Amino acid sequence: MQVEDGRTESDPSRRRVLKSAAVAGAAAAVTGLGPGSAAARQGGGPRTGRIDTHHHALPPDMKQWAVEHGLLPPEGGPNWGRWDLNRTLDTMDDLGIAAGVASAPAPPEIFRDRELAVSGTRVFNESLAGLVRDHPTRFGFFAYLPLLHVDVAVEEAAHALDELGADGVLLMANAGGRYLGDPVFEPLFAELDRRRAVVFVHPAGLADARPVPGVEDWIADFMLDTTRTALSLIGAGTLDRHERLSVILSHAGGFLPYLGGRVEHAGRQGEGPDPAAFRRAVRRFYYDTAMPSSPYATPTLLAAAGAGRLLFGTDWPQVVRPEVDRTVALLDSDPALDRRAHAAVDRENALHLFPALAKRLRG
Repeated sequence: MQVEDGRTESDPSRRRVLKSAAVAGAAAAVTGLGPGSAAARQGGGPRTGRIDTHHHALPPDMKQWAVEHGLLPPEGGPNWGRWDLNRTLDTMDDLGIAAGVASAPAPPEIFRDRELAVSGTRVFNESLAGLVRDHPTRFGFFAYLPLLHVDVAVEEAAHALDELGADGVLLMANAGGRYLGDPVFEPLFAELDRRRAVVFVHPAGLADARPVPGVEDWIADFMLDTTRTALSLIGAGTLDRHERLSVILSHAGGFLPYLGGRVEHAGRQGEGPDPAAFRRAVRRFYYDTAMPSSPYATPTLLAAAGAGRLLFGTDWPQVVRPEVDRTVALLDSDPALDRRAHAAVDRENALHLFPALAKRLRG
């Protein structure tokens, strides 16, 4: 099996189990909190560096849950399944990352059972909240919401935002073949809008896609998945109805900013979203730099949305350290970004979007 860092996993039976978790980042990290570990560093680290808004984590309780439910083997497995907190903090320190907004984007299908959705998402979100409690100046978190059960998602959003101190919520781009503009999700968006929530949209993979030999689905299908759900939100009027929402699109927005001319052409013919609504949405979405945006995508993204809508992101540890280093170096040397734009992308935009994290960093 070819995974994101280019390593090979040969067992085809394991491929189906591991890839569903690996592709969506469900088991991105394992936190070690023993004596002499990163627990002793909870107050350390830079407070003036970058803020990584595309940063995956899997604390111990979540790790155990993933093993118990077949998402990870008890021993061994892929490199990201053996990751620990020390390595994360070392990587963050080396790259000048002050804080990461942690998330665990699990495939929606693992929560098809309602009782499992209730118990599993609670494990996810309380585990991430614990990580933030232990390291308040190094992490924030996006709460996971189970989209196959909208009423459960509404309840969990309230619990996570009101009681656990989540900085926002994570929504997978589709669930059960439904994209986020589908009317079934309207009660959830109404609740999130009422709370002025930040929504981080992460691709889940195309449910109806056939694999292309030699082309892993994260290369292009994930990008299309994000694009589809963004267009779904625009076409359904979700963004216009819920003006208090802030929505982050993973991986520089997929293909969204680069399809503008085609989308507006379709809209003028009555075959797509209204061109004016599309233009409003493109400048309203936020976009992270993970996977990476520099140097190819940056000029178009800046022209479409502006530097004020870009957020620094690494996709760590789904992306391994050498590639994270490369991505950061490409961003730092991107000729399309001047000094002011770099400051906005690296930190300032995130401080504005996440006031509770900003307060901890400034405290």
